[in-house]
Amino acid sequence: MRQLTDLEKRLTAAERERSSPNVRPRDAATLIIVDRSGATPKVLLGKRHHGHKFMPGKFVFPGGRLEPTDRLMPVAAPLNAYTEKYLMHGTRRPSIGRARGLALAAIRETFEETGLILGAPLSNAGPVPEGPWTEFAKAGFYPDLSSLHFIARAITPSRRPRRFDTRFFAVDAATIAHKVENVVHADAELVELVWMPISEARNLDMPTITGVVLQELEARVAEGFGHELPVPFYRMPRKTFFRDLIA
Repeated sequence: MRQLTDLEKRLTAAERERSSPNVRPRDAATLIIVDRSGATPKVLLGKRHHGHKFMPGKFVFPGGRLEPTDRLMPVAAPLNAYTEKYLMHGTRRPSIGRARGLALAAIRETFEETGLILGAPLSNAGPVPEGPWTEFAKAGFYPDLSSLHFIARAITPSRRPRRFDTRFFAVDAATIAHKVENVVHADAELVELVWMPISEARNLDMPTITGVVLQELEARVAEGFGHELPVPFYRMPRKTFFRDLIA
């Protein structure tokens, strides 16, 4: 049996309650915005409201569950071919529509939680789904999926109160097209946004998987931040977290 890596050991050792009835994990997506304009890359993190039942007061990346309307949103540009391929790997009933929906969920959740719009103008766009996507399109932009990098996947262990099959995306801060003001405030889901060097950000109070993905991101940026780089996939089939590579 192979030796566990340091990141596998870290996730395995994390304290977690596992006494809830087992449920199937729900598809979710998260987006990390990386500012590489300076000598030291920085990432954007948000602090969750202390009143939330789920991860109160923790620093996280914007993200949430895949919604049915996400697949229906017109896009300014499609997914990179590598990203699309990797997103369909190891999934039940893989489809381009599902891969596209996950990327769109990451962009929508980022917009809802931070007010940041990642997109480009689009002429002759199709109908826009009602809800958050309507507000997104009002600014005159549509999601640019080509700018998203798929950098990690992680499934919450069984018998946790909430389970997610989360795809972590990253995008360069240069792709921010617009910002809606006053989305982050004392009574919002995120009460604060901070830009921090990746190595310093890992010292914030955050979920273990968030810190692990930050390390994965740091290594990926050092390797050139290419779409074609393999994507780590974390899962805990029994009592041990394993890291496989999607390539």
